[in-house]
Amino acid sequence: MTIDPDLLSPLLRWVVILLSVLSLLLALRLAPWRKLWDQEQANVFFGATVALLLLWHLDTQVQPGLDYHLLGVTAITLMFGWSFAVIAAALALVGVTLNTGGSWSGFGVNVFVTAIVPISLTQVALILIRWYLPKQFFVYVLINGFVTAGLAAAFAAYVAIALLVMSGAYSYAEMGEQVIPFFPLMFMPEAFLNGWAMVVLVAFKPQWVYSFSDEQYLKGK
Repeated sequence: MTIDPDLLSPLLRWVVILLSVLSLLLALRLAPWRKLWDQEQANVFFGATVALLLLWHLDTQVQPGLDYHLLGVTAITLMFGWSFAVIAAALALVGVTLNTGGSWSGFGVNVFVTAIVPISLTQVALILIRWYLPKQFFVYVLINGFVTAGLAAAFAAYVAIALLVMSGAYSYAEMGEQVIPFFPLMFMPEAFLNGWAMVVLVAFKPQWVYSFSDEQYLKGK
């Protein structure tokens, strides 16, 4: 989901922008930049960023000021970790903003909704799944790839709607009738996009996926 920032109240807009700035600074500080010294890893990172850029151009309007597009950030998070995923998503959104002539206040709001929220949820889910569930290939692919992607996208959409409702742009009743019933339809394509991407990657290029290890998920299973 992406939001028209003009629909948000000024206070809420600046709070969200501040959270985005702090998250981006933290990502820049924590990112393991040494990994990009490896030419292959650098090519994969920038290639994934371009893929996000292209994906985020394919959007459709749900309500005036509220657009929907596939996120793809769960796969990016599983490939690179929280810091690089936030940076890649921010770079992709810079490209989208430049290409579409969008406002930079919109960048601050939408990097929070479309990137920081679902990426953070994916990272937290990865930690919890590693802690509580068996380290098996199918658990990794089905739960981390498919289920987490769908839940992260749905949660990001709820955050977008909550911001609009709190700002008074729409009532909860309007959203409950016209938008929220369609959330299950958003869950499945996001789950399949990210899930199948992870199936292909861990099968053919596991070295591109930071969160996957043959030793942990395959050997002796």
